[in-house]
Amino acid sequence: MNGLLELALVAAQRAADLLVEGWAQREVVSTKSSGTDVVTQMDRGSEALLIEALLDQRPDDGVIGEEGGRREGTSGVTWVIDPLDGTVNYLYGLPVWGVSVGALVDGIPQVGVVNAPALGSVWAGALSEHRMATHNGTAIAVSDCSSLDQALVATGFGYRSEVRAEQAAIVAQLLPEVRDIRRAGAAAVDMCWVAQGCVDAYFERGTHLWDRAAATVICRAAGAEVIGPDGGEATDALTIAGNPGLAQQLRARLMDAELS
Repeated sequence: MNGLLELALVAAQRAADLLVEGWAQREVVSTKSSGTDVVTQMDRGSEALLIEALLDQRPDDGVIGEEGGRREGTSGVTWVIDPLDGTVNYLYGLPVWGVSVGALVDGIPQVGVVNAPALGSVWAGALSEHRMATHNGTAIAVSDCSSLDQALVATGFGYRSEVRAEQAAIVAQLLPEVRDIRRAGAAAVDMCWVAQGCVDAYFERGTHLWDRAAATVICRAAGAEVIGPDGGEATDALTIAGNPGLAQQLRARLMDAELS
């Protein structure tokens, strides 16, 4: 696993450097799910660089990239990459964005790196026999908050207006029952803040594997639970992260809110 983690760190840093260099010239080149779901030239350039860096060292690996870079592999290792998590923040000049590089081994997330250069943060994790999670090289751990009413909870919203309306209704129910809500605009960074104990929990509907693969490893290596609506693996329908007791409390409350 160490070799995979070292390669992920190097590739993510190269992509982060590219994005920092291009930050002043950023511009929208297309949209995806809606007119507010944008792609910049830098998303595509970062993904191409990541794929080249990873496959140059491990040509038999597979790749799943947000911007369409997909390749079947034969090694049992698949890289799941988000070349620019937080594209809208990047476009507006806000600092909460990053590069996410995760490695699945036989379909299971095992290595993750999230590099957020404008925040000066690199999170890394591995789920080998010696599981570890770090922020800028220093070990991190999830918070020990045990009660939902004391929890600082991060979330995110989708790009389609009808989805945001549903998400806002759930947040309206949850807000009076927690310490507060934070919405920063980059799912991988939100999840890494859970791993670091900067927020107590996180939930979001509509994430994709490339949003959460690397951060899932980092969260789990830091002692967090990452689950979906049925308490099993996180899904596109719902991702929840927090220490085990708090994650389960949040899941139960969200299920109540969905059904009410």
